[in-house]
Amino acid sequence: MRRNKTQPGMILLNVVEDVLLIILAYWIAFVLRFNVFNGINNADLMGWSSLLLIVLYAIGLAVVFAIEGVYSPATRRENARNYLVIFLAETAGTLLLVIYFFLTHNDDFSRIFLLLFWLTSILLLSCKCFLSQKLISKNWDKMVEKNHIVLVGSGASAQRYHQITQKQEFPTTVYDGYVGDEGQSLPQRLGAISDLAEVLNDHRCDELIVALEPHEAEKMPFILSAAEKEGVEVHLVPFFNDYYPNHPIIESYDGINLVNLRSTPLNRPWNELLKRAVDLIGSSLLILLLSPLMVGTAIGVKISSPGPTLFTQDRVGKNKKIFKMYKFRSMRVNAEQDSAWSKDKDPRRTKFGSFIRKYSIDELPQLFNVFLGDMSLIGPRPEIPFYVRQFKESIPLYLVRQQVRPGMTGWAQVNGFRGDTSIEGRVDYDIWYIENWSLWLDIKILFLTAFGGFINNEH
Repeated sequence: MRRNKTQPGMILLNVVEDVLLIILAYWIAFVLRFNVFNGINNADLMGWSSLLLIVLYAIGLAVVFAIEGVYSPATRRENARNYLVIFLAETAGTLLLVIYFFLTHNDDFSRIFLLLFWLTSILLLSCKCFLSQKLISKNWDKMVEKNHIVLVGSGASAQRYHQITQKQEFPTTVYDGYVGDEGQSLPQRLGAISDLAEVLNDHRCDELIVALEPHEAEKMPFILSAAEKEGVEVHLVPFFNDYYPNHPIIESYDGINLVNLRSTPLNRPWNELLKRAVDLIGSSLLILLLSPLMVGTAIGVKISSPGPTLFTQDRVGKNKKIFKMYKFRSMRVNAEQDSAWSKDKDPRRTKFGSFIRKYSIDELPQLFNVFLGDMSLIGPRPEIPFYVRQFKESIPLYLVRQQVRPGMTGWAQVNGFRGDTSIEGRVDYDIWYIENWSLWLDIKILFLTAFGGFINNEH
């Protein structure tokens, strides 16, 4: 099933609108700061060089919105995500502007002006996003020319495909019926598979969705031949669909196609190098910035209870390699540290330990793990070998997590899977992250962590 997509013209229109809105936000911020609030008038901020900078900034943000699907029709949940994307993109963009002005030694910018610009642009873009989605919801059927589809097959795969497509809030296709066996739960039978050529000749069909069961595979040559004669586009639902990743890689060897079921974006050398570079630079800067906090925490741990300052523990990393993970000790020295999971209310924890765990301060020494290459800033949380041996037997795809470096925070954590929570849910989010990795996704997770994702509910 294909996702709903905006038409290219709609995307271009949205890009132009957002660029104009960001320029408008810039002008409003200028008027508020230097006219309404009686600041010292700074004409340079409305000069050609500044306007060119803000136009480039606006185009960059609009491209991010397009990539992140902000311009696509959205359900209520997806729309909430769009507002988050707008907030994070604007926040990151404004920080980049501050860095740019600082590095170029530009004394013309005003912190209050940038704050007003940030707030105004978020407000204008969010209002426009809200109104656009309302307009799309009311006029979707008029705005999109839908493709007529015929479903080939009547088994479990075909039924599942039909059920999912009927739940779409913004459908891009019209279901005309199916060809296959009689007596199935699918509506509108057009004939048997052997009648496909006549069905395609008699009905308008833009797409053929082939969802066969394994024992029906020998019918594929006939189906493809019938579709090619009528010039109908063919989409295949593989009967091993449950084992397919989101972005499979197909490799060809002398006419034999091999589907790589576990290839991920981070298998590509450039992506892995980029992520490692971000980890090295990010961990180095954070170690320098947070060193006073880490020194203070080390003193607090030493005073709060006898024992070592750092707690080291074996964890399973990339390619199942065992490494020593560092944390500030938050519990009294105990014999269960290699197998016992901490809980929300853990009697082994010291009062100071409860405080540093609540705000994830105990995790800061893992920045050194990141710097050394055992971990990443973003990724699945590393687990104790004791639990890995258990989970790999009971949870499907669990060890897929070990294809990448574990992280200090991750997609599962910012979605609520922290501490003593569902391991199945955590694995689902971790695998989604691995299969859909991008640098922008890592940046988004860092922002979500900074804005509350580091706070635990532990006591």
